[in-house]
Amino acid sequence: MSYAVIKTGGKQYKVKSGEILKIEKLPDSKPETKIEFNEILAYGDDKSIEIGTPSVEGAKVEANLIKNSKNRTILIFKKRRRQNSRRKNGHRQQYSIIRINKIFSKDGKVLSEAEKISKTPKKEEVKEAVSK
Repeated sequence: MSYAVIKTGGKQYKVKSGEILKIEKLPDSKPETKIEFNEILAYGDDKSIEIGTPSVEGAKVEANLIKNSKNRTILIFKKRRRQNSRRKNGHRQQYSIIRINKIFSKDGKVLSEAEKISKTPKKEEVKEAVSK
């Protein structure tokens, strides 16, 4: 099973093809679009590994953006006792959910590819097929 270590949003992720990840929000991105990560720190499989200095030139990872959203609200409450001083603040971190499709080596060869996902049929379609 091939994997790659990518860097995005100031963080590093070890990814495999077909995996679904929650990462920092990607700027100017719309759902159901393809994304390429070109900052690959390392890639390999069980037998061999290619490590970059600091990144591997020519290697890339292709992914599909599933959706952009926000996390739950985190409340920040600060209080200084006996000073009648308090401050309440909230924060919702934005994130993107992506699905890794392909991992490419530095010569452009596909190391691993995710299986095609077939959409599950809706309940009405299943009922119609059973009743026929």
